Amino acid sequence: MAEEKKKKKIGLVPKLIMGIIVGIIIGTYCPAPVIQVLVTISGLFSSFLSFVIPFIIIGFVTAGIADLATGAGKLLGITTGIAYGSTLVAGTIAFIVASTLFPKFINAEVASQIGDPSAGQLSAIFSIPLEPMIDVTAAIVFAFMMGLGISSLRNKGKGDVLYKFFNDFQDIVTATLSTVIIPLLPLYIAGTFANIAYAGQVWSILGVFWKVFVTVIPLHFIYLIGQFSFAGAIGKKNPFTMLKNQVPGYLTAIGTQSSAATIPVNVECAEKNGVSKQIREFVVPLCATIHLSGSMISITCFTTAVLMMNNMPHGFNVLFPYIAMLGIAMVAAPGAPGGAIMSALPFLPMVGIPSEGGLASLMIALYLTQDSFGTACNVSGDNAIAVIVDRINDKLFKNKKEA
Repeated sequence: MAEEKKKKKIGLVPKLIMGIIVGIIIGTYCPAPVIQVLVTISGLFSSFLSFVIPFIIIGFVTAGIADLATGAGKLLGITTGIAYGSTLVAGTIAFIVASTLFPKFINAEVASQIGDPSAGQLSAIFSIPLEPMIDVTAAIVFAFMMGLGISSLRNKGKGDVLYKFFNDFQDIVTATLSTVIIPLLPLYIAGTFANIAYAGQVWSILGVFWKVFVTVIPLHFIYLIGQFSFAGAIGKKNPFTMLKNQVPGYLTAIGTQSSAATIPVNVECAEKNGVSKQIREFVVPLCATIHLSGSMISITCFTTAVLMMNNMPHGFNVLFPYIAMLGIAMVAAPGAPGGAIMSALPFLPMVGIPSEGGLASLMIALYLTQDSFGTACNVSGDNAIAVIVDRINDKLFKNKKEA
């Protein structure tokens, strides 16, 4: 009976959609004081999430790198370079597609109807000045330094205390995500959309963003075909057979909305693709943390759309530095649903979007509704990278493959 009840639980994505609907209803029909209460709760949650994000980076990235095997330094560099390159290419392609297609439905008339979503919105009744203990960039550098250091110490028979500490720290972060952040996400979304609905702009905004969604999801699939075609050419494998083998990993990511939860299934997919045991058990968990091509496609498209909707500069010279920085900053993303967009918040000012306010809240809310598709694209691309790294390892380092 207990198992049957668990199966009947509503998933996160349906809850997020319900949050949007409930938020729109409250913002449209309820009095301002009621909306302000919801906006206040949403604001407090946002502050707490911003506080937790650096710890997500430190907890997951440090533990992930510390797990690397002996002599992993060179393979780490190669894998990281390929993953970062893939993320940059994904963002660049997304920008080109967005710049080509979006002007067809985001024009000056639409932009004038929408304006800044923060205009006319209600402010929170009160807020708590909760600042992150460490910024995102510092957390990334610290995580890589500690992860590599612990990995090196473990190869010398040392570092067990630090290794256990960061694994326990990761467990604490995971518990925080599962018991506090994830359950409260729908409430946060409801508050965001209630405020937008109160300002009278929700239908104009959704009228644009459903078209952005229709662009983003197919772009994920197109990029995956490109990734596996490239990997197939290098690894001398059939890309469509590899894509077929990847289906269980893709569907698992859709269902769980978690890169971490998909790792065991993804490792099995890599095995079916003929990737050696040593490489698949190294690359798949690592890339689950550092390779975020699907998330980059989504965020680049959403950012470009928001800039166009507000008549703000959106050229390649504006977006590319932002894309390049996000390729590094989003290593926190696997820690939580929507982690990619939360990791992107500190860098939104690079393109002229404030880190706090209506525009940022809008991007968070809309990104979260499709986050499972971005995650599925991320983890599927990990196996394309695994094939490439396996080939490089075989040719350059001449390591014997294990069954």
